[in-house]
This record gives sequence, structure tokens and C-alpha cells, in this order.
Amino acid sequence: MENVKIPLNLFIEYLQIEKNYSEYTIVCYKRDIEEFIEFMKREAIADFSEVTYADVRLFLTDLHKRHQASRSVARKISSLRSFYKFLLREKKVEENPFSLASLPKKEQKVPKFLYSEELESLFHVNDLNTAIGQRNQALIELLYATGIRVSECCQIQLTDIDFSVSTILVHGKGKKQRYVPFGSYAKEALERYIRDGREQLLRKAKTSHKYLFLNFRGNPLTPRGVRNILNEIVEKAAITQKISPHVLRHTFATHLLNEGADMRTVQELLGHAHLSSTQVYTHVTKNRLRNIYLHTHPRA
Repeated sequence: MENVKIPLNLFIEYLQIEKNYSEYTIVCYKRDIEEFIEFMKREAIADFSEVTYADVRLFLTDLHKRHQASRSVARKISSLRSFYKFLLREKKVEENPFSLASLPKKEQKVPKFLYSEELESLFHVNDLNTAIGQRNQALIELLYATGIRVSECCQIQLTDIDFSVSTILVHGKGKKQRYVPFGSYAKEALERYIRDGREQLLRKAKTSHKYLFLNFRGNPLTPRGVRNILNEIVEKAAITQKISPHVLRHTFATHLLNEGADMRTVQELLGHAHLSSTQVYTHVTKNRLRNIYLHTHPRA
């Protein structure tokens, strides 16, 4: 199957150079296509040009038998459809067998978020007299204040922060950049951490660097490290539900919309390329629905 590796490598180069996709996105594309290549091996299909729509249906049946989530199947179809469009452009195949494959309906899951009371308890468990406590406070304040992704949070450097106007330059997906504001609580926590806690942690590092959030060795914090820190904070706050960095992102978006922010603004702040990604946050809390009803219905 050596002849299938060359088109795949060319496609990866295309995604890197022409499309300027992020490393994570490229890894996902590569994994999906390699899974299809394994299917081709099992079915004794030697080349991408030999794949028919019947083979595609068999591949999708195989995914269904393995109980793959509809969201995962949809992504694989999209990846392979894009791959075949590239092969068509390069004249490696004569048709795109994935063009007829329909995407399964996505499961509409309401994002998990925290109510204000639950969130408030998270801000009172860190020991602000220690470097680690100052870091953790700055971390959770910033995640809620900005709604940034955990990967974006870990990439922040000191030079990205402008305290004069309380904004951060965030490096998002696909190497896109955006400025995100933060409030007074996050500003106070960040200034305390940078002035004191970060300096203490940085002394433990072998080399100096400008990354904002550091682990106990003074090295840049990783997304996994952020998740572990949140788990510790949740345990201290005695909150029963599991909280991930993405739950704080969901909470940020939900609270903004519930307080009257327009969707386009929230889309910009979250760094969503499409408004449809932001529309999932248009759910509102039962309390807000009840308050609106009580204040607006003539016979409430």
C-alpha cells in the first residue's frame, strides 16, 4: 500500500502550507484518513482511485457496528470528502465517492455550565499567600473572564497582556489571533501572580521564558496540567459536578448571553469562525426564563 502514502503526504503538506491549518486539525485529518486506509487494506483495495460509493457505504456500516458517535462519523466523512476533493484537483482520482455520503445528524447537547453561586465558591479556595495559590487564582479568574480555550491559555506570554487596556492577544485555532478583554478581578489576580508567584516559580526553571502560567518546576503549564489544577480546585470547593476548562468557557458564553450580550460579540470573543458554533449557547437558565415570564406576562 505504498502508493497510498504519497497522496496522503501531499495532502498533509497542502493542509500545512496552503490551508494553514493548526497542528491539532492536521493530526485529526491524518488519523481519519489512516483509518480509512486500514479499511482499504482489509477490503484489498490497492488505490484511492478504486474506491466506489459501495465501498464508502461499507466503511460507514463498519463504523456503525463499532458504535462510533454520530459526531465522530460526521468528522470522518468530512475529512475524507476534503481529501478526495484534493485528489480530484491533483488528478489522482476521477470522482469523489464521499460526495454522496450524507452526514449523520449531530446530537444536540446543551453545554454544561455553572450557575453564579457554584462559580463563586471556586474563587475562594486558593491560598493567595503561596505561589501556587496565586497562579491557580489567576488561572481560574482568567478562564472565566475571557472564555479562552485551554490550549490558548497555555500559549499566553507576558508580552501578550496589555494591562493599560485590560486585553490579551490570544493565539487561536488556525493561527488566528484576536484581542480579548478581561475584568478587574482577573486583572488583580494576574498582577499579583506576575509580581510575586510567577517570579517564585520561574526561579526553579532551568531557562528563563515569557510564558504566563508555569508549573511547580517553572516550566510552561500544559493543557493537562490546567485540567489537574481545576480538579484540585473543584475538590477543595466541594462541588459535586465535574468541571473542565471547557465548562468555564461554556459558563462564560452562557452568562454573557443571559445578561443581554449579542451573539456576534460572543462569537468574536470565543474565536468561533461560524455563528452556528455560538448558537449552541442560546439556551438560558430556568431562573432567567421564569424572571422574564414574571416581569412580562400580564397575568403572571
